[in-house]
Amino acid sequence: MYSLQHSLQFTAESSSDGMVERDFTVGEIPGVLWSPAADPRGRAPLVLMGHGGGNHKKHPAMSGRAQRLVDACGFHVAVIDAPGHGDRPRTAHDEEEIAVMQEAMATGEPVGPIVVRYNAHLAEQAVPEWQATLDALQELPEIGTAGPVGYFGLNMGTAIGVPLVAAEPRITAAVLGQHWPHLLAERARQITVPIEFDLQWDDEHISREHGLALFDAFASKEKSLHVNSGRHKELPRFEADSAVRFFARHLVR
Repeated sequence: MYSLQHSLQFTAESSSDGMVERDFTVGEIPGVLWSPAADPRGRAPLVLMGHGGGNHKKHPAMSGRAQRLVDACGFHVAVIDAPGHGDRPRTAHDEEEIAVMQEAMATGEPVGPIVVRYNAHLAEQAVPEWQATLDALQELPEIGTAGPVGYFGLNMGTAIGVPLVAAEPRITAAVLGQHWPHLLAERARQITVPIEFDLQWDDEHISREHGLALFDAFASKEKSLHVNSGRHKELPRFEADSAVRFFARHLVR
């Protein structure tokens, strides 16, 4: 369990394309906060983003989605490195699970059971880390405790995001998708906030039945399923624009 007593420390700042990028740490957790360059310390809603497996907080998918949210809505967007990812060291357990995954992919064996198991292990650590980070971010005057909070995470970002959203009442809307229902469906049944869910119809790893089962498990009165043809890594970029519109509807007051 991560200590909730650490404050946020900014370690670097830069700006480009109308967006300010501020690196930070909360204890030993490294993260990044993106804000509008015109008013980086102006009060605005916050979107937390979870990166995918094998990626990191500044992966192009993260900075690209943040740019859309900042440009279109003026939101603040924060990402932290998941355990064993980005600037965080891998444990022996991380190395073992990654090796098993790589072997399964090389031999054509199903990777689902391995990914589900490993992501669940990461989520046990990552959920309290995200809560500690949210505590620290809400101490900033530009975010505060009164503003709405969203969560945006696919793949491993969903494996961490589902238990986080289930446990965290401050998160009031979430974009999730592209994961198996195993170990997540029970938590999804505890979630009632608006959900937008992405699913690839021809996903070579996650079957249609499994993707639909996870979507069906959410108890949200408002939930929308976005299905596109294509394989696991072929999610259309326009779904990121749809996510921006989703958060604009639910976080702008």
